[in-house]
Amino acid sequence: MILAKVMGTVVSSHKEPRLEGLKFLILQNVDLDGQTTGGFVVAADAVDAGVGEYVLYATGSSARQTTRTDQKPCDAVVMAIVDNWEVQGEFKYKKGKDD
Repeated sequence: MILAKVMGTVVSSHKEPRLEGLKFLILQNVDLDGQTTGGFVVAADAVDAGVGEYVLYATGSSARQTTRTDQKPCDAVVMAIVDNWEVQGEFKYKKGKDD
């Protein structure tokens, strides 16, 4: 899984029928200090995440392993909303504090 921040949403009025009902999010990877890195990825949302939240996402065949994405043609899926993370005993992020 990869740590990322939800930067926005994507709306598509015409799509593969098996993708109907899925929300798509624009994600940007972050480092352990919460600083954005690299490019962007669009992922199906399996956990009702929102803009500004930190999430964990998976790509490849793992993206089709959630209840919402099972047997659907997607290559990235948000699988968890992050409440906090800690590195070597120091909290780097706590949801609700400074977000």
